[in-house]
Amino acid sequence: MTTQFHVMVVGAGYAGVMAANRLLAEHPEVAVTVVNPRPVFVERVRLHQVAAGSGTATHELSDLLHPRATLHVGSAVRIEPHAVSLADGTVLPCDAVIYAVGSTSGSGAIPGAEKAFSVADLDSATALHDALLEADDHASVVVIGGGLTGLETVTELAQSYPRRTLVLVGDPGAALPANTQRYILHRLGELGVQVRSGTQVARIDDGSVVLDDGSEIPATLVVRTAGFSVPDLARRSGLRVDDDGRLRVRDTLQAVDGTPIVGVGDSMPIVGVGDAVVVDGNDHLRMSCQAAMPLGTHGADTVWQLLQGREPAPLSLGFVTTCISLGRDRGVVQLSARDDTPSRWAVRGRLAAPVKEAVVRGTIHSMRLQARGRALPTRRGPDTAAREKARV
Repeated sequence: MTTQFHVMVVGAGYAGVMAANRLLAEHPEVAVTVVNPRPVFVERVRLHQVAAGSGTATHELSDLLHPRATLHVGSAVRIEPHAVSLADGTVLPCDAVIYAVGSTSGSGAIPGAEKAFSVADLDSATALHDALLEADDHASVVVIGGGLTGLETVTELAQSYPRRTLVLVGDPGAALPANTQRYILHRLGELGVQVRSGTQVARIDDGSVVLDDGSEIPATLVVRTAGFSVPDLARRSGLRVDDDGRLRVRDTLQAVDGTPIVGVGDSMPIVGVGDAVVVDGNDHLRMSCQAAMPLGTHGADTVWQLLQGREPAPLSLGFVTTCISLGRDRGVVQLSARDDTPSRWAVRGRLAAPVKEAVVRGTIHSMRLQARGRALPTRRGPDTAAREKARV
């Protein structure tokens, strides 16, 4: 069939890959070019393993993208409704753009934050891993943030470097039920992780972290896991963004200015509340693989409707569970309501670890199948698709 439409996908994370594959598998008259800074897909949910040296996190995009996808390795510097400009001066014309640039670590307002490492992207996680290898066996590592990333990072490091002193600053799993919080604290204790809760970091100095109560924690290395930011590509392109630079979209994921630009993944909320997003009735969305994949699918469907001159359907997306690894052999699988509110049901401990690992491996496996036009989400709606996939 002759190609009638050309769609540019900027970014090849979970949402970008899903969007590209959805379009190509279901609409042979659409051509898709994926623009990404590197030729590999980064499995972000494994970056704490990269830092600890307990695993890898990259897959060749050629293995995950549909055979008809064109991969252009480069960095976008400007997006417009019908063109994407790259850093090397190349301008790629198109009929629509899917904006899927993802997120990275936030610099925040902590004085000295530039001294801290992160696990928000591959380069940062690799830099932390190199620094850990160079540090002596009795180094002190302070992890800032008691959320999911902080918990996975500090436990992975504690298990991989048992002779290091690990300190977690934050309230571990504060949004989770009390019994799950108790288990997490127990696991941190098993691994020898010191916890400083009920306090915040005032500043990061060379060799120490100073808390707001005036106390000081010795720190050879500091890892900051609290807070994320997005690239400023949308802002630099003159598009309407929120205060954090995230593309403002309608409940269909189309840009609010009505142009054929569709936002998916971490980069597209109308309004941000911490790491969550608000998209007219979907205010429970948080930055996660679990949200990004159905967002990519819905974004592709929105693009197709726009190309046909039809009104896209609004997004409806529900969560299923939260999977947390606490080292390689322990974890938590916390069930949740559709709005991501934790239920009282959870699997904790040794049984949860293989469940989390199966979910992560299954995600990549399903992406490979989708690249081959198999096991694609049905048209029963993104809410159904999301509920059929208990993702990280």
